[in-house]
Amino acid sequence: MLQEERIARIQALLGAFERVSTERLARELSVSRETVRRDVLELEAQGALRRVHGGVVTTAAHAEPPYAQRQHLRAREKRAIARAVLPMLAPGQVILLDAGTTTGYLAEALRGMSGLTVVTNSLGVAMTLARRDAPSESPRHEVILLGGTPHGDVPATYGSGTINEIGRYHADLALLSPVGLSATHGATSYASHEAEVAQAMAAQARERVLLADYSKVGLVSRVCYAKPQEVSRIVTNPHDDDGVEDELRRWRRAGVDVVLA
Repeated sequence: MLQEERIARIQALLGAFERVSTERLARELSVSRETVRRDVLELEAQGALRRVHGGVVTTAAHAEPPYAQRQHLRAREKRAIARAVLPMLAPGQVILLDAGTTTGYLAEALRGMSGLTVVTNSLGVAMTLARRDAPSESPRHEVILLGGTPHGDVPATYGSGTINEIGRYHADLALLSPVGLSATHGATSYASHEAEVAQAMAAQARERVLLADYSKVGLVSRVCYAKPQEVSRIVTNPHDDDGVEDELRRWRRAGVDVVLA
């Protein structure tokens, strides 16, 4: 395979997956890791990708797919993450939940326990937790829906009103669902208004727990809201991609507890 063909294939893989391990590139191209390295250096010089531990990520700023579409991506992995969070929680705690798709699955899982105070800007999370199976059923949790302004296609509140309300609460945990999770750059979001809410929640919590399926590990999106040293724990999925494993090892070396679901 000629170099121009290999480069086109690398770009196609990055267009599909945003992050690809060196091992996978060598396998897909049927070449040595050294050949992959030369091709990657060429593309990096062009600004078409960025090297990370164990692989490469695209530098293209792709807009996020619609919320309704993202909500159903990797549903099995997100449910597993939600289940893994439950042992971290106990009645009497105050928790902050943002409006990420993974926290939506956590809300469903929380219906299996009771006694929490849940503060959220997500209409979906609030409605899920407020739902009763019978009219006579008592609420499982105290649910506080933050005020603010709707923005875009995500059913949630944002803006200065939301930020100000978050500042009233002191939470045990902030459970946040980032777009990207990098041991170098921390937790990132695509939209600045979403990052502002997540950052405010992180500032008001004793522990900051990031919920991210394996596809987010190693990715860097546009706006940082929590630096690596500000992260208490990560809940993600095991994966056979060497790049994902390398990235999680870096988080562990930084003293962050990594829980595999």
